Amino acid sequence: MNKLDSKIIRPTLLLDKQKCMTNIEAMIARAQKANARLRPHFKTHQSSEVGNWFKEKGIENIAVSSIEMAAYFADHGWKDITVAIPVNVREIDLINDLASKIQLNLVVESREAILFLESELKHSVGIFIKVDTGYHRCGLPSEAIGSFRILIDLMKETEKLNCKGFLAHSGHNYNAKDQNEIYKNHSKTLLDLNELKDVFRKEIPNIEVSLGDTPACSISEEFYGIDELRPGNFVFYDIMQYVLGSCDENEIAVAMACPVIARNIDRNELVIHGGGVHFSKEFIEADDEGTKLFGSLVRITDNGWSEILGGGFLASISQEHGIIRCSDDLFDQFTIGDLIGILPVHSCMTVNLMKDFLTTEGKWIKTMNSIQ
Repeated sequence: MNKLDSKIIRPTLLLDKQKCMTNIEAMIARAQKANARLRPHFKTHQSSEVGNWFKEKGIENIAVSSIEMAAYFADHGWKDITVAIPVNVREIDLINDLASKIQLNLVVESREAILFLESELKHSVGIFIKVDTGYHRCGLPSEAIGSFRILIDLMKETEKLNCKGFLAHSGHNYNAKDQNEIYKNHSKTLLDLNELKDVFRKEIPNIEVSLGDTPACSISEEFYGIDELRPGNFVFYDIMQYVLGSCDENEIAVAMACPVIARNIDRNELVIHGGGVHFSKEFIEADDEGTKLFGSLVRITDNGWSEILGGGFLASISQEHGIIRCSDDLFDQFTIGDLIGILPVHSCMTVNLMKDFLTTEGKWIKTMNSIQ
């Protein structure tokens, strides 16, 4: 039994700190090369301790995905935070509390949100207008110049809303078939955002454009006109990013260690304690036949985990169980009670569900969702 084995009795999310630090350093270098500020999105790790690793490297500005998350990181010393989704006006009391303590930046896409904030805010905030660059989840289409002008002119009449510029998330890159499609999406995004920036350069003092998605930020060398990069998943990466070509296998910094709880000899299947409540139920299609892959297999070692194992994959999951489909050889290598490692398809979702990490050095790290 290795040193990690002795600490694990149920599904446990392992974190390789060295890989994580290398990912942080690499993204800082990419932002510096692009002459852009790095405002990492902390929704992936959700941990004050991991956040401190960014602080140690000189990062001062962050993005989050909720007011609750902003409050957590504000309580841990972060003073400049962007909540990178359209503002939830029902949280105005929490917004006012936060805005009294830190530089809080909010995102809007509607006249209604602006009017509400100006009426109810007690402190000044920064405002980014959300731009839809092709994901079609929210935001104004980049060509809707008249709609942007209405919002910008409206903010000129307010006292507490400081229009900072435009914010975009190219979420459609996560559905790209390959790197070429990511490059194509990114090139169009840059063109659209720069045209928008040029139109309103004179109307918005110190205008900024904030862009964030891990695939493009990880592989592109071109960020002309972008003032800050806002990726998040890069801190850990995952199988989805590996398949997209955003990272190498050895850059994936998290793995789930799961106990083997049953073996089905007739079907060459291992059953693990590890299911949807641990991984989420996200998957990628592994081939043209639509085979679902919920995670790739690794062997847990003394100091982390091995390279991806051939001959098997996490083929299905229910609430608490996962089924690993195996070759004869791989099936014979594991017995009841053994640990097997799973590289998750989507590390952000897995972290949110698991709530804590065990580092490969044997230390527990809490997140904002940890049970105290």
